[in-house]
Amino acid sequence: MNQYALLHTPDSRYCFATGKKELVIRLRTAKEDRDIRVFLVYGAKYEFQMKQNEIEMHVHYEDGLYQYYEKKLELEDVRLAYIFRIEENGKEYYYSEDGLTETYCFPEAFYNFFQMPYINPNDRLKTVDWMRKAVFYQIFIDRFRQGNLTKDTSYINMQWGDLPTPKSFAGGDIRGIIEKLDYLKELGINAVYLTPIFQSISNHKYDIRDYRKVDPQFGSLSDVKELVQKAHGMGIRIVMDAVFNHCSMEMEEFEDVLKNGKASPYYEWFLIDGDYPDPERMNYECFASCNYMPKLNTANAGVQEFLLKIAAYWIKEADIDGWRLDVSDEVSHDFWRRFRKEVKQLKKDCVIIGENWHDAYPYLMGDQYDSIMNYAFTKACLDYFARGKFDARQMAEKLNGNLMRNTEPVNDMMLNLLDSHDTHRFYTEIGKNKKRLLAAIALLVVFPGAACIYYGTEICMEGGYDPDSRRCFDWEESHWDRTVMQEIKKLLALKQKPVLQYGTVKIKEEEKMLFVERKYKKDRLILRINLTKETRQGIDPDGYQIMEEQGEMA
Repeated sequence: MNQYALLHTPDSRYCFATGKKELVIRLRTAKEDRDIRVFLVYGAKYEFQMKQNEIEMHVHYEDGLYQYYEKKLELEDVRLAYIFRIEENGKEYYYSEDGLTETYCFPEAFYNFFQMPYINPNDRLKTVDWMRKAVFYQIFIDRFRQGNLTKDTSYINMQWGDLPTPKSFAGGDIRGIIEKLDYLKELGINAVYLTPIFQSISNHKYDIRDYRKVDPQFGSLSDVKELVQKAHGMGIRIVMDAVFNHCSMEMEEFEDVLKNGKASPYYEWFLIDGDYPDPERMNYECFASCNYMPKLNTANAGVQEFLLKIAAYWIKEADIDGWRLDVSDEVSHDFWRRFRKEVKQLKKDCVIIGENWHDAYPYLMGDQYDSIMNYAFTKACLDYFARGKFDARQMAEKLNGNLMRNTEPVNDMMLNLLDSHDTHRFYTEIGKNKKRLLAAIALLVVFPGAACIYYGTEICMEGGYDPDSRRCFDWEESHWDRTVMQEIKKLLALKQKPVLQYGTVKIKEEEKMLFVERKYKKDRLILRINLTKETRQGIDPDGYQIMEEQGEMA
């Protein structure tokens, strides 16, 4: 047995509560140690020395290096003590805080057992339940649809449908989204993620001048309220984009610092090397290397209060259902902890989704975000469907490894996506292969968490990297592939099945195909994807198959 691969950490992604008296425990072992048996030895914390229960654990996930044993326990006493007993070739080992040993002294177990000292309700990350069945539609507002035909259009500098440039304005607005809510509902959408709506000089609005004002290009506060109200009436949630890492250099507070330097009451709101910020020398911290987007000092109490009031304002004023947090991994942990308390106090089921492109576990421990935009899933899909870097086994291992980064409640709230305004269009990346597009959407729907469709995917929109990924939606229906759209509708509708909201997941390779199984109560759903060059189990190359079983499990 490879003892160096053994890993368990209490009160972490390896031991976490999923209910008031429900606990999940995981143990990592080496992938090559397939002949071992693992048992969880557990009991009430204050009785463990004298009385223990034992139950066998089984492998639930397997990545490129490790196996992950998992067991969900229903507890009577939420103060739990436990260790692991491992059998290999007729020999017995124990794994505790002392590591791997050949014997274990239960009378002195209080020195070295693992423990969940107590499941405190306010420490447990509670799943925002609507996220389990959420099918998001991300809208880059300027390019979706123009609904207000009487507004000032002098800012528009491109014809609808022309290829965009970084400074193109096409005229899309909130009214255009309101007028297409029926279309989104019919598609199977029940949540909309909007890129920023606030006043800004850019088409993307990620350099915000005024966080309380809707940009006139997009509409007004009354338009936002109408959008949310009508969406809610149709069972559609609205999530907005919070750009709290940086702002526009035209924001009033930064302009005051430009004018008054250290004498400005807002000087400490920014991170400046010198008495005055100098855009030419760029002696202040910015988003990336954009001098027009100065970075906010989110460790500053004044900045925190300012941003918390903005977050609260839009929940109170417009009744939005969540915040997507732009560049969230560069913002203070302390601020996000305050942000969570403020938001959840106002609206318990308001979802908080970070934009972290990498392993975000430090932010996903229950005190900051609910989940993140799952770009690790995006990259895996590109490597599997577009680039041929993964075969089915490697894809299964990658997806399992991604799931093991986080706890079950977080995985159930992940915003899984194939592409976004910050990536190449997935359809273009897969060589405009419609069969592969449908197979990827099938995986998106069956995988744990929320599914997110980037606007236009359903009509096979093409595009390269930004700004090409931000093309105008083609509303000429004669250009649409109705067959593909109908298949996408059928796939998105599956997300409303309880088995895909609450079911356990098993991902593996089977006959060189990707196999994903979800089980819940007496129901089972299986997805098979065949990216080989030959038909397998009746599934054509680049095709997929979904099988549903109801009733008693075999």
